[in-house]
Amino acid sequence: MNRRQLLRTTAVLGVAAPPAATATGAAAASGPVPAREREPSPEQEPPPGQTPSRPLRVHVVMFDGVEELDFAAPYEVLSAARFFTPRPVEVRYVSATGARAVTGAYGTVVRGLRPWDPGAADVLVVPGGGYARRDDPGVWAEIDRGTLPRALAAAPRPGLTVAALCTGVMLLSAAGLTAGRPCTTHHRARADLRRQGGLVKNARVVDDGDLVTAGGITSGLDLGLRLVRRELGADAAASLEEMLEYEARGTVWSA
Repeated sequence: MNRRQLLRTTAVLGVAAPPAATATGAAAASGPVPAREREPSPEQEPPPGQTPSRPLRVHVVMFDGVEELDFAAPYEVLSAARFFTPRPVEVRYVSATGARAVTGAYGTVVRGLRPWDPGAADVLVVPGGGYARRDDPGVWAEIDRGTLPRALAAAPRPGLTVAALCTGVMLLSAAGLTAGRPCTTHHRARADLRRQGGLVKNARVVDDGDLVTAGGITSGLDLGLRLVRRELGADAAASLEEMLEYEARGTVWSA
């Protein structure tokens, strides 16, 4: 039995959930449970100003040509975080174009996308994909179509954190959300981001308050962990790193 099957059997981790994942905690497993997989104790407090009963609502933006690791990594990290916090966490895939399914860069079909509703989100995560091939589905096609950049431009409001990774940051740039702001993106797109007014930082993750960006395809793990640390606390992030067997890497630039 591999590690993931074991975690599923003990009802501690159900990360491979359908596109809308909602949980308030894992069911109790029979027998002793390793410390890193236990539910948080009742006395574990959320970060100041947060109410455990109100879910952390995360929307991951999807489009044709999206990079598989870009959307899967933050989805898994943020979905799994619910096992280490008393606060419910809801993670869903959404589309700004009304699409019910998208096809990723390597042919993965993701169905059951939810409607665009950033007013119902606390965190909006924008993955990248397809930036190197302008004629293929992906970031360039979405920029040329304009629907997603316009939707992103209209999304910011008090209480919403807009986050992006890899070339998904270029969609934020097209929406005018990175101009004059500290940010980062995939190393091959940094020159474009700088030309479009972004204050590019040489960091793995750039946290500028309500704008959080990360550079590179694998940085979705680090972006997810940063968001968990901010929204759910350092204990949740540390426990999640242990469960994932991954330690956040690179520099976090913070305002």
